[in-house]
Amino acid sequence: MQDPDHVLGALRRSPDVEAPNLHAVDASDRLILAEAAESTSTAAPGTVVVIGDRYGALTLGAAAAHGLTGIRVHQDPLTSELALARNAGTLGLGDVYTNHALDRELLDGATVVLLQLPRVLAELTEIAEAVARWADPSVRVISAGRLKHMSRSMNDVLAANFTDVAATRAVQKSRGLVATGPLPRENATYPVSTVLADLDLTVVAHGAVFSGDRLDIGTRYLCTFLDRMAPDARRIVDLGCGTGILAALAARLRPDAEVVATDRSTAAVASAAATAEASGVRVTARRDDAMASEAPASADVILCNPPFHENAAVHTGGAEKLFAAARTVLRPGGELWAVHNSHLRFRSMLARMVGPTEVMGRNDKFTVTRSIR
Repeated sequence: MQDPDHVLGALRRSPDVEAPNLHAVDASDRLILAEAAESTSTAAPGTVVVIGDRYGALTLGAAAAHGLTGIRVHQDPLTSELALARNAGTLGLGDVYTNHALDRELLDGATVVLLQLPRVLAELTEIAEAVARWADPSVRVISAGRLKHMSRSMNDVLAANFTDVAATRAVQKSRGLVATGPLPRENATYPVSTVLADLDLTVVAHGAVFSGDRLDIGTRYLCTFLDRMAPDARRIVDLGCGTGILAALAARLRPDAEVVATDRSTAAVASAAATAEASGVRVTARRDDAMASEAPASADVILCNPPFHENAAVHTGGAEKLFAAARTVLRPGGELWAVHNSHLRFRSMLARMVGPTEVMGRNDKFTVTRSIR
């Protein structure tokens, strides 16, 4: 076994954005490991499951402290999956876990689940229902989050799926929730679907996808410019696709073009594929880290509603990563259409990182730009 403190201290966020104010481990990770210590130390091999591990603190911390192997792990973002793999490789712990989707294979027979609480209740609902449906009846779910991101509604979600939910003491502005006594539901709540009548589009959403089955107002604004994108575009990429609304609309406008919806989120890619199928358009949905698997100079148009947060911190590193990727993947003369909150003033960044950038529209909150590679 390795020293858990050494393991946690060695973790990096890469390939996710790294900065002095962004950390690979926080107090909620340490709280989960401490609260779960007794359960994980006595768990039978192959019965510990980790969900929502951001960079490997839960998986590798538990493995180091108790010599665990056969840990089953589900991480929605590909960047988290890659970070765990890199950290595990560096620490010589690459053989202690396996990756899984949020499904029966992940949870069958699980007696201990370590869960980093998601901030979105829909995601927590989908996770809680899955655990209650497939885990062992004796399962103990040990979860935690930062107090500023927690709400009473999280207790309510867990209470709808487990007979007993108890809060832990608060430690360093984090608190845990421990759930036992699963109450399996006959039907899962997610994915959900909604018809956007004004767009004649059916949107399908899993719990973890950004904006759920709604059309967020930034994407809605960008939608109004899609008929102005290059008319001869033969390959269009929806970068950070979410539920795939932009991809589906682009496929409808350019039925002869190849349209790719790409996102680092497992839930987003599944949602985008289902949205395209439900809406009767042809879209390829692909889980990827900032188009890393796309060939250079292969896209005529890229559509993007970039993030300006990294977890809870306001940070433009994620947007910069996407813009740099767009420059690589666009062919010379190709177009990046982006929408962003106007106060961020991304135009100069886009001009520097992609090419000549023109403001195509601005309303009270958002700006739409077109950058030419």
